[in-house]
Amino acid sequence: MATEPADGNEPDAFDPFRQFFALERDVLVLSLAMFAFSLGFQMTSRFLPEYLVALGGSGVVVGAYSTVGNVISAAYPYPGGAVSDRIGSRYALTLFGLLSTVGFALWLVAPQLGAISLFGATIPAWVWIFVGLFLAQAWKSFGLGATFAVVKQATAPSKLAAGFASTETFRRTAFLVGPVLAAALIGLHPDFTVSFQYVLAVGVAFGILGTLAQHFLYEAEEDSIGDTFEGVDQIREDLRAMPSQLRPLLIADTLVRFANGMVYAFFILVVTQFLAVGVSTTLATPFGSWAIDLSPASFFGYLLGVEMAVALLVMLPAAKLAERVGLKPVVATGFLVYAVFPVLLIVAPASPAALIALFAFSGLRFAGLPSHKALIVGPAEQGTGGRVTGSYYLVRNVVVIPSGLLGGILWEGLANPLTGATLFEGSPTVAFGVATVVGLVGTAYFVLFGEEFGPYAHGNDA
Repeated sequence: MATEPADGNEPDAFDPFRQFFALERDVLVLSLAMFAFSLGFQMTSRFLPEYLVALGGSGVVVGAYSTVGNVISAAYPYPGGAVSDRIGSRYALTLFGLLSTVGFALWLVAPQLGAISLFGATIPAWVWIFVGLFLAQAWKSFGLGATFAVVKQATAPSKLAAGFASTETFRRTAFLVGPVLAAALIGLHPDFTVSFQYVLAVGVAFGILGTLAQHFLYEAEEDSIGDTFEGVDQIREDLRAMPSQLRPLLIADTLVRFANGMVYAFFILVVTQFLAVGVSTTLATPFGSWAIDLSPASFFGYLLGVEMAVALLVMLPAAKLAERVGLKPVVATGFLVYAVFPVLLIVAPASPAALIALFAFSGLRFAGLPSHKALIVGPAEQGTGGRVTGSYYLVRNVVVIPSGLLGGILWEGLANPLTGATLFEGSPTVAFGVATVVGLVGTAYFVLFGEEFGPYAHGNDA
């Protein structure tokens, strides 16, 4: 079990930045690559549902896109480890970075590729977004379990939440910069399809830089990512060995994430189409008047920036609070924000101020993220943190797979494919209302049955 740091220092949200240039070369290179790819993902992924609709996709198509993303998230990590075993980490990271970059590029040229004819049938242009998705998510297949295990090994048990807050602060800085940069680029052209291609072009550039940096600068002689994977039997063994304390958390977390997965891809469509809120005003300053004219899509990018700015501000204070009140109350609060945000968004007035306040509120869900991660890996025996984490996320991600498609059906409705008759009349209000109900059930389950991690059970007076 990890002990308190000898020098008495505690994890600090700014530690990743202060220590950045003191990192070992390989860690520094991987950190830069992570930042580059995270920036590319965050610039593009939250806007892709609007891009799908612009290319002719329906609400069900958007839901299917979300579900395919869930399938990839569940299916990629273990094969990714096998590839790393076979060709080595350096070449595996380069390969997956290259595939992700090609995925961004395919999204970029999708409008030019357009619809295609195949065996007498017309394949719509939005299909290219799905093809690109299988490529773009490749780089994300590495690192989740390893990251958890490293933090567990390097941090005292009573400081786990603060340790995760430090790593999350560094990684999520890209989550803040990406959408805001995308919003600025989207504002450069009135046609969303064209302006979003500017965003995708920048995403391709970051992908190229990240891939080249990790290939030519990364030295992996002693790296062992993925070298312990032993196939399906290993998965079964890890699932059976999962600590019993995690089961209530896993059930609750799965319900909350299923609820979020039902509507997550539709957040941008609520802002751009259902509420259709942009910003058009004149800002008076001592230096003169400034005209502000943001399209709904561009405004959505700034809303994501507000959300992540709040997240970065609250993660470390919440982690420190967990040392006094325990992990469970902090995690439950994050679950509650996840649960109620959909219904608050769908009934919100079409007002920029209201949406800014709501997305700031949504940022509070990240307050529980470091404590949530600590609650996952805390009960694991030393040396098994990565396997426990991998098993936990495998189960959760597999169960959440159909959430996006279900949300799309509730949003759009469902028709008989043979007769065209409406089987179910969907609506955004129904989709977001059902998501909140499911999320509240998961939150309530965790409050009733969730277990505290030992070192946090009575707070920490150190």
